Amino acid sequence: MMNSTVGQQLVRDTFTTAFIKNFIMVLVWFLLSYINGSVVATFFRHQIFYEDPRYILFIHMVINDAVQLTVTIALFVVSYALYTISVGVCCFIILVAVFTTRSTPVNLAGMALERYIAICYPLRHAQICTVRRAYMLIGAIWFVSVVPDITDLFVTLATEPLSFFQTTVFCLRPNVFKDPVLLYKRQAFDGIYFSLVFLTLLCTYLRVVFAARALSTERTSAKRATNTILLHGVQLLMCLLSYVAPGVEGILHIIFPGRILEIRFANYLIVYILPRFLSPIVYGMRDKKFRKYLKMYFVCGHPVDTRVECKGEED
Repeated sequence: MMNSTVGQQLVRDTFTTAFIKNFIMVLVWFLLSYINGSVVATFFRHQIFYEDPRYILFIHMVINDAVQLTVTIALFVVSYALYTISVGVCCFIILVAVFTTRSTPVNLAGMALERYIAICYPLRHAQICTVRRAYMLIGAIWFVSVVPDITDLFVTLATEPLSFFQTTVFCLRPNVFKDPVLLYKRQAFDGIYFSLVFLTLLCTYLRVVFAARALSTERTSAKRATNTILLHGVQLLMCLLSYVAPGVEGILHIIFPGRILEIRFANYLIVYILPRFLSPIVYGMRDKKFRKYLKMYFVCGHPVDTRVECKGEED
């Protein structure tokens, strides 16, 4: 990733710089994997969570982000270790990264809708938001995330000879999915996706705010819901960075010529790594119920059974 071709000139990091960057990436991966692993373990060890649609959607996003992080960091390291890889392998890695990246904002919209129903229709929440419907929603999320981009592979199969998939390339999306039509298709779908998700978050936020003003009770719950939806909005904006980053990168390269590798590394950290910290924080740290069990996991030093609590955790 951080190796680059500018014009016809190959630009690569020195060994020391490459080692430091890869060390940082692997260290970040271990840190986030530990956090995400603790969150996932807490979820699956307590029935109270995997029977609640709210937490099912949350853990789906955590697992999705963990996969996306693993794939992108693996690609980062491979770009240094091997530089070029088989087109077939690159296609698989790129598609997995794209699918998981695209599903995050759609998942955010689903979580915002669940909070909206919980606050605005509390008496019907249990009927509308069931475990079965949560899994159906996850299936729909993956359908709308996969279908638009899997066509890139079909178009490439139709326009490129099979021998192309046996060649090696520097693994970037434009290097394997080269048809110009695909770029315009992606831009159109990206605009539709993020417009719909943004409108969903905006509408649910406004409705929850108005409901909070009207309610004489449950104002605390409504306030927490509005704050959660606001954090979803922040996550969405950070997701949007991956679509404006290439343009920003080009501008920064003009302002700071000769710094393309540093610009790309900073861009990678901000766009692809930083947003992965948010998912565990939004629910794992802010949600009182989940935080209680997660704290038991860390304080006791091992997963705790639902019937056992650490000393000092009894309320």
